[in-house]
Amino acid sequence: MAYRNKTYVIFDADNDIKSYRLMQAWKAHEHIDFDFYDAHELNNLWQGSTEETIKRKLRERMNNAKQVIVLVGQSTKNLYKFVRWEIELALDMDLPIVVVNLNQKRVVDEALCPANLRNQPSLHVSFQPKIIQFALDNFVARFNQGEFDGGSPVGYNAQVYRDLGL
Repeated sequence: MAYRNKTYVIFDADNDIKSYRLMQAWKAHEHIDFDFYDAHELNNLWQGSTEETIKRKLRERMNNAKQVIVLVGQSTKNLYKFVRWEIELALDMDLPIVVVNLNQKRVVDEALCPANLRNQPSLHVSFQPKIIQFALDNFVARFNQGEFDGGSPVGYNAQVYRDLGL
């Protein structure tokens, strides 16, 4: 069995790659308290790869994940080939899912959230390093302790954001 210490990030690679790259930049910046072990660093995918090969590699990456981030942008909910498949895989693997709204909403965005996540136990936060880091540091442990079994999506209240200076 793989050692699960990575964060698997699901996103629209065509439209939201800049947000994913910004997360990597936050991680690299010495004055921003943000860090995650990126599962996407585990194996390479080539543009000419078949769907079967891509899904096999993505499954390998997710096998090393202890948590999942889903970056939700304008078109994420419309992506079925990989994004929906990745979300289903994360749900099947019972991985904690932090949904990050690129439009800065702090709760479930019914208009943009992929349908297969809308009623699942998950945490919805805005796209800011402090709240994402807080979620990665706190939600995963609570999720793994069973606090969200059979539950629905949640978001942090305004006080959590204020305490983080947001």
